[in-house]
Amino acid sequence: MKPVTLYTKAFCPYCARAEKLLKQKGVDFTDIPAAFDREKKAEMVQRSGGRATFPQIFIGDTHVGGYDDLYALDQAGKLDPMLAD
Repeated sequence: MKPVTLYTKAFCPYCARAEKLLKQKGVDFTDIPAAFDREKKAEMVQRSGGRATFPQIFIGDTHVGGYDDLYALDQAGKLDPMLAD
């Protein structure tokens, strides 16, 4: 399974939903709290092509987007293939 990275902030309902969806799929992920860390937030914005909302989700080096994007991929049946090696 490809590594999954989430840039999150505390008390973010979309972050919690993304984490829940990934956990339901049995996906281990790296959670990077970036809201109050300037370096991590700048890294997130750079990696995501300028997006500064939370969460920002990456599968391997591929930027998925936020929770709505992750959910849409799952509903379309495209998330599991992305996660596979």
